[in-house]
Order: sequence, then C-alpha cells, then structure tokens
Amino acid sequence: MAMGSFFIYGQVVEWRGLTFGFTDGVFGGTFYLLTGFHGLHVITGVLLQGIMLVKSFIPGNYDNGEVGVVATSLFWHFVDVIWIILFILIYLWQ
Repeated sequence: MAMGSFFIYGQVVEWRGLTFGFTDGVFGGTFYLLTGFHGLHVITGVLLQGIMLVKSFIPGNYDNGEVGVVATSLFWHFVDVIWIILFILIYLWQ
C-alpha cells in the first residue's frame, strides 16, 4: 500500500512538472491517457489492499480461504507487468 501510494505521489509530482499537456499532440494525449489509466489501477490496488488489511483483523475471516486475497495479488501482478511495458514504451523507447 505504501509503495502504491508513493507511486501515485510520484506521478502527481511528475505531471505537475511536465511542459506538455493532454491536448499537445499525440504524445501528450497518449502519455496522460496511459499513465493516468495506470494510476487509476494503482489507486484501485491500494484500495483493494486496504480492504484485505481491514478484513484480516476479523478473527477467522481467512480460515477457509479467501478468493479476494488471491484476486488482489493477481491484480497487483497485472498492474506491475503493465507498468514495465508502459515504462519501456514511454520512457525508454522514444
């Protein structure tokens, strides 16, 4: 949760310092669309982890297995893999 929150903080700092906007050509629009949509997924992942954390304090809640924990973990792995692809496409391959 801390790393996801730090990522969103870094994204906000980065967006505030950029010299181009959403309407400044194809790259600007694509950049904000892709990184913004990814940021939305990171926020969703942080919220899902928060739900799992709160549910973990309920005694016996995870005794019979919990699909939500596995689903949240798979969601985070998906978001991580997508970020690696986006990072290569946006920041390294220009």
